[in-house]
Amino acid sequence: MGDLFWNKIFGAVLATVLVMFGIKELGHALIHPHEPEVPGYKIAVADEGGADKKDVEVAEAPSLAQLLSEASASSGERVSKKCAACHSFEKGGPNKIGPNLWGVLGSPSANHAGFSYSDAMKSFGKTWDYETLSTFLAKPKAAVPGTAMGFAGLKKPKDIANLLAYLRTLSDAPLPLPAVAQKAADVAEAVTNMAEAGVDALTDATTHVQEQVNEAAEAQQPE
Repeated sequence: MGDLFWNKIFGAVLATVLVMFGIKELGHALIHPHEPEVPGYKIAVADEGGADKKDVEVAEAPSLAQLLSEASASSGERVSKKCAACHSFEKGGPNKIGPNLWGVLGSPSANHAGFSYSDAMKSFGKTWDYETLSTFLAKPKAAVPGTAMGFAGLKKPKDIANLLAYLRTLSDAPLPLPAVAQKAADVAEAVTNMAEAGVDALTDATTHVQEQVNEAAEAQQPE
């Protein structure tokens, strides 16, 4: 086979490598991982003798916005089963021991028509945004002292975030996610689009290589 054949093969392979390298660099451009100089934070604790102190690293808990960026509405729907004995979730659903929860996220407290709220909830006077509802779901009686709600609360922040993600879907106008969570969702979408574009580009490059090989092989055939 002549030099023309190998030149075409080399050019096609080089084009494929450049496409793959471009996809990698695009991924780095979209995502900028931030690594703190010191992971977590330090607290001082006494050693066994009680005289000296040592630095102990403690992992910082993720923020609610970060948890929401990774939350799953389907997992939250499963968590909501714990509330189903006292609440309905469908639009126009009935009040039970507790009020119907369609549209609760983003609405004023003690605002559901036809439900008799406790005096404590009536005087609460807040909007059920992500932070307020998260605090209430963790410890209802601590968040609203005197509330008639008997539920002890959800212990796991991840369960709370998942439940909030599910409650967000129960609305004709879902409450916007906090900025960090929204940014993470945008990045995830961008990465997905980039991956799909990368697959298409790689497929095109592979096809191009095969075409170049076929053309070079045909050029080497005797007339």
